[in-house]
Amino acid sequence: MTASFSFTRRSALGTLAALAASASASASASASAFAQTTSATVRIGYQKSSTLIVVLKTQGTLERRLAPLGVRVSWHEFTSGLPLLEALNLDNLDVSADVADTVPVFAQAAGAKLTFVAQEAPSPAAQAIVVRANSAVKSVADLKGKKVGFAKAAGVHYLLIAALAKAGLSFKDIEPAYLTPADGRAAFEKGAIDAWVVWDPFLAAAQQQSSVRVIADGTGIASYQRYYLAATRFADARPDVLEVLYVELEKAGKWVKQSPKEAAALLAPVWGIDAAIVERANGRRSYAVRPVVPELLTEQQRIADAFFAEKLLPKKLDALDVPLFKPRG
Repeated sequence: MTASFSFTRRSALGTLAALAASASASASASASAFAQTTSATVRIGYQKSSTLIVVLKTQGTLERRLAPLGVRVSWHEFTSGLPLLEALNLDNLDVSADVADTVPVFAQAAGAKLTFVAQEAPSPAAQAIVVRANSAVKSVADLKGKKVGFAKAAGVHYLLIAALAKAGLSFKDIEPAYLTPADGRAAFEKGAIDAWVVWDPFLAAAQQQSSVRVIADGTGIASYQRYYLAATRFADARPDVLEVLYVELEKAGKWVKQSPKEAAALLAPVWGIDAAIVERANGRRSYAVRPVVPELLTEQQRIADAFFAEKLLPKKLDALDVPLFKPRG
């Protein structure tokens, strides 16, 4: 179990400093050297919520599709998006499965060399602020002075900031507790936190297994778009691998939405949760995989500006100044 800690401006900037150091260290490898030494294996990082990547992993799709290119696949699981991108930037990974829209902002602020490969269309109801059913907290405005648990730099972090602002509050009006989803669930059920901000499938599991009440989700507040990324040196060296990945993600997204029960049956034993929970969670995700184009990155700028206003980023950021992979299709 990961110990929780208070995420102050100092710790936020410390996280950025660590990312920046990794960016500097990894920048020395050239694309050609990278291609010669490591591109025979693509190292993919993912989270429990990385549904489409988990589908491809479970079905062995990428292993089959990449074999003709002489490329093997290795898989690496992470608890949330920020440590995943830290590993990507440290050259411990080549490709990141989908992370919430907030995570690349922190990485970009630290100078990480990442390429946006694909985007999932918005899924605003797939993350929410929940309280216990018997809580006196009836609305976001009631969170003033309360202890709220969530994962740092995750999509729920921006959801909370945006929801507080809509309610006339600021981040300083709450007591933040930065927790992994597993630790957040435990703290929530013990009453150690007053509210929990979480995403699917953890949200669906809490709704199915505990007595909870949603006081806000992302609808009209935070779009919750998810991004697939690659180390830029890998993107430059092996666009053929990224093309295969993009095509298979697109297919997997369509299959999950068109075959919800079959998808739930596939994912339930992998995630260790009931198929009904998986189906509920998948119903709130769009899984519509599309190319990343500048006009679809406008919310990234709003996210960056919100974090800067809360002094969680050291400088203003041009969130659109990022390399974009262009699939052939």
